[in-house]
Amino acid sequence: MSSCLKIATRRHVLSFAVGASVLAVSACAPHTYTPAQDSVAASQIFLVRHAEKTKDKSDPALTQAGQGRAQLLSNMLADSGITHIHSSDYKRTRDTAAPLAERLGIKVELYDPRDLPAMAAKLKSMSGHHLVVGHSNTTGELTELLGGEGGSPIIEATEYDRLYVVTPRSDGTVTTTLLRFGAN
Repeated sequence: MSSCLKIATRRHVLSFAVGASVLAVSACAPHTYTPAQDSVAASQIFLVRHAEKTKDKSDPALTQAGQGRAQLLSNMLADSGITHIHSSDYKRTRDTAAPLAERLGIKVELYDPRDLPAMAAKLKSMSGHHLVVGHSNTTGELTELLGGEGGSPIIEATEYDRLYVVTPRSDGTVTTTLLRFGAN
């Protein structure tokens, strides 16, 4: 398995039909996340923390590495059927979402990261495939509010490579796939 990608299964049923097509993702070559057609659910939520940020204290932008990671995310999700893109209202999150939004012609919808229960309720009420760009202290929690498994806390200083794929099923189960993308 590539050192650029590790898959971790969590508490809920893991659907390899959803995650298996991305096993070769790396920072070295463009790859896409394309779910198998027989496994496409009415709703699927991709959650990421913003990419690498500068050391600026007030609303930092992305570093060059962060811009590269945002582009990699866009390449990965280009064919995943994304219909909505959500971001908190910070430069680093908006800039992480921007390459995919531009590529797909989708307007980024802003949400309040201090009110994650409201965001979870909104996502649960909407069908479609969503990308949610958040923060080290919100991404795992929002995953859990959606019924998924957030895993261990994200290491704020160094961890930018988690991509959660949360898939609610009609039988009430939730599939959580944790992917790692790009250099760590």
